Amino acid sequence: VPEWVAENCIQCNQCAFVCPHATIRPFLVTEEEKAAAPAGFETIQAMGPGMESYGFRMAIDPLDCQGCGNCADICPGKAGEKALVMKPIETQLPEQPRYDYALTLPVRDNLMNWKTIKGIQFRQPLFEYSGACAGCGETPYVKLATQIAGDRMLIANATGCSSIYGGSAPAVPYTVNADGHGPTWANSLFEDNAEYGFGMQLALTARRARLIRLVEEAAANATGELKAAMTAWLAAKDDGDTSKEAGDQLAKLLDPAKHASILSMRDLFTKKSVWIFGGDGWAYDIGYGGVDHVMAMNKDVNILVMDTEVYSNTGGQSSKATPTGSVAKFAASGKKTKKKDLGRMLMTYGYVYVASVSMGANKNQCLKAFLEAESYPGPSIIIAYSPCINQGLKKGMGKSQEEEKLAVESGYWPLYRYDPRLAAEGKNPFQLDSKEPTGNFQEFLMGEVRYASLVQTFPEEAAKLHKQLEDEYAERYQTYKKMAE
Repeated sequence: VPEWVAENCIQCNQCAFVCPHATIRPFLVTEEEKAAAPAGFETIQAMGPGMESYGFRMAIDPLDCQGCGNCADICPGKAGEKALVMKPIETQLPEQPRYDYALTLPVRDNLMNWKTIKGIQFRQPLFEYSGACAGCGETPYVKLATQIAGDRMLIANATGCSSIYGGSAPAVPYTVNADGHGPTWANSLFEDNAEYGFGMQLALTARRARLIRLVEEAAANATGELKAAMTAWLAAKDDGDTSKEAGDQLAKLLDPAKHASILSMRDLFTKKSVWIFGGDGWAYDIGYGGVDHVMAMNKDVNILVMDTEVYSNTGGQSSKATPTGSVAKFAASGKKTKKKDLGRMLMTYGYVYVASVSMGANKNQCLKAFLEAESYPGPSIIIAYSPCINQGLKKGMGKSQEEEKLAVESGYWPLYRYDPRLAAEGKNPFQLDSKEPTGNFQEFLMGEVRYASLVQTFPEEAAKLHKQLEDEYAERYQTYKKMAE
């Protein structure tokens, strides 16, 4: 597990950003809190404007950490020395009471802009300690979504890895904040998850329409402070952060006898954020009809596709996200057909926000895509590259973030964002965020067993299919480049 070497830390918080299990978190600490802390609770001076009176500590939870090592791998450190060093767990057990103490401290997420890589990690993740594999490529995206939308989230989760690590008895990784509020999560079937989440959005819209009508009617007869509070909430109702503040203020002024109907719906004062989670087996294959239908309906829902390029939970079967020449179950001699370009297909609607992200390659682009998707008042979909044990990374899952970087550099995975709001401003809605490939494409393929194994079993077929895949992806990049012009 990682050991924090304070003197080498530049407080970038990248380690916390990529942690699949939320077991490493930054905390800002006052002198009084440090004085009351367990022995060995070391801090360094927090960096940044407004941080002068706080100490900084990177708290590590050794008992929940899976020991994947991604945090230490991506740590930039200082002068060539890393701030995180992997050590045997026995040496780190004294950290546990210090971590447990850190969890009792206030969440200080308002001292800097939280919409940055560093700032967002001061927000409490409402998804932690899941049962996902060490180094999982999916869970960092789920965790990030909870740090953005927080307790406003309603999640419809397709059956698959994300429903197993997301909702297995006797404990679930979704948690609550200091107010006892957290994401609402539910799992229906594999094949109807998009429709299930869409139903949540329709129900919310109908219930909220009634609340808005009641507040408008009450505001017409109200005066003074109450009228101002009602007007303020009506103006803020469609904004996630300000609707909560305005709603809390309004709730304090309502008369329980006179405004009973409004108060009975106070949970809807805050604008909700509906998310639909699933893997590529769901989004590209079995649930694709639902995904397409829900995106076409032009309602405010967010879809997160964690693309491992196989059916992960059922053991690595080929899906329409599986690329040419990849070995998977039902494609033992290499898949002969190309990967479905789901993002480009959905862009044809013109009003769907679409993003392709790979966290390890570009954290800023990834964060920007999540923020834009969540704020977009229509349908949005994020397709997230997610390394998986089924892919057989030769370097191991401790290098899953590095693999995400290599995938983009080699031209294997493109980064882009399609934002319909830009078209409304007369700009090109398509932004290609990845540069011309500089890495060796075939070298990248040989770093994963799903490609390298074909060279051992069918060398001639492997050479043909892997060259075909490289040509397909080179052509795809040129197409995206033209779209961005």
